[in-house]
Amino acid sequence: MNDNKTLMQYFEWYLPDDGLFWKRCSAQAERLKARGFDMVWLPPAYKGTSSADVGYGVYDLYDLGEFDQKGTVRTKYGTAQEYKEAVRDMQDAGIEVITDIVLNHRTGADRMESVSAIPIAYDNREKEIGEAREIKAWTGFDFPGRNGVYSDFKWNHTHFNGTDLDASTGEHQIFRFEDKEWTWETDPEFVNFDYLMGANVDMNNPEVIQELNRWGSWYYDQVHMDGLRLDAVKHIGFEFYRNWLKNFRAHAGRDIFAVGEYWSADLERLLHYLEVTDHSMSLFDVPLHYNFFNASSAGANYSMKNLVSGCLTDHLPDQSVTFVDNHDTENGQALYSFVQEWFKPLAYAAILLRKDGLPAVFYGDYYGIPAHNKPPIFNLGKMVMVRKLYAYGEQKDYFDDDHIVGWTRSGDDEHPDSGLAVLMSNDTDGAKKMEVGKKFAGMTFYDVTEKCIEPVEIDEDGFGLFGTAGGNVAVWVTRNAYDKIRIEV
Repeated sequence: MNDNKTLMQYFEWYLPDDGLFWKRCSAQAERLKARGFDMVWLPPAYKGTSSADVGYGVYDLYDLGEFDQKGTVRTKYGTAQEYKEAVRDMQDAGIEVITDIVLNHRTGADRMESVSAIPIAYDNREKEIGEAREIKAWTGFDFPGRNGVYSDFKWNHTHFNGTDLDASTGEHQIFRFEDKEWTWETDPEFVNFDYLMGANVDMNNPEVIQELNRWGSWYYDQVHMDGLRLDAVKHIGFEFYRNWLKNFRAHAGRDIFAVGEYWSADLERLLHYLEVTDHSMSLFDVPLHYNFFNASSAGANYSMKNLVSGCLTDHLPDQSVTFVDNHDTENGQALYSFVQEWFKPLAYAAILLRKDGLPAVFYGDYYGIPAHNKPPIFNLGKMVMVRKLYAYGEQKDYFDDDHIVGWTRSGDDEHPDSGLAVLMSNDTDGAKKMEVGKKFAGMTFYDVTEKCIEPVEIDEDGFGLFGTAGGNVAVWVTRNAYDKIRIEV
């Protein structure tokens, strides 16, 4: 990525259920652009199991907040009209809109059906732990509130391959429907990680594939999004999105950006998935997230030499979306691995101010998370602006110490006053001699985080002795850049 775009995940799990969120998006569009954001990832927009659903308990893909279903017309975020207006307002402000889609499961069915099913071991999804028996499964989706508008497709048990509840007995257990198999290939965790939750969509069913292709075209025509965030791709047969994205892009008539959520710290699994899917999407750099999480947990016991190694960005930078945290890693969520607050400025410097990867800033870090008394991350707004204005040119790395590491960017002619130096420590105060380039000889650099007060003078060979406070990061820029950032943010 050489255009220094910055993405914001523009939601967190604990937003209020007041139906005003899409209006807030519209109101903030111009400000987000002015603050250095080029892309926003919006939450799932369609009807879930209630008005409070964050968007991952999928009920009706065709209801964007338009029909009286599940006790509500609006979604948690507002109405269909408000959603479309929010997308247009973001795009009018010069921001690309990434929409979140969840295709692998359904919840909140309208009726139960009798299905012959086999209980399956949780830790080995290919292991049967009982005989086939008749269960009652919530698999009938008729969408009576929509009454055939946009699509007359109704889901029944033949469109799913498993569930997690026998409604006749109340037994919670993974059941595979007797006449079905799990989709293959999926992630090898639990041998085959096809099943995740609810009524699990059978991606081998031709009717399902046809319907999801039809829905994708409908959704594009409704919203005209600029990109897609694909939820839980490791639970869906790997060939599905390779084919689905071809259809979606053909209908859109352009190469729509897509990023998949393949939640694994195992880099080889991510690389394998990208290969199998013909590199048709980017992936979130989950291994890098866990580097940050582990570094924040271990403190001075973590070797900072390894902070940005062993990750997707190292291997396929143009297909890597870097992030520090997201809605799933928040307190109380299934993938809880929230990076400790002291380390977040260091982590954000690593994704925003280095040359590789598309960085995603988390709404909860930028604005805070009131439900858990989490404040905004200090200086995050400044780092976003430094990226936009000054993080250009050749990168020189100085990951040569267990505690104090950094890098420099040499700047370029296209961006006035560009170029910078970053130094961080997970232990004590320290300094490191680093090269920014001879064109800066005789100039002074200032720390925009204002942790280090004394300026650094660049010698005739283009080197400076840059410092950082212990357990902190310092971001050094020219005097002109420093003054502009103080005005802008």
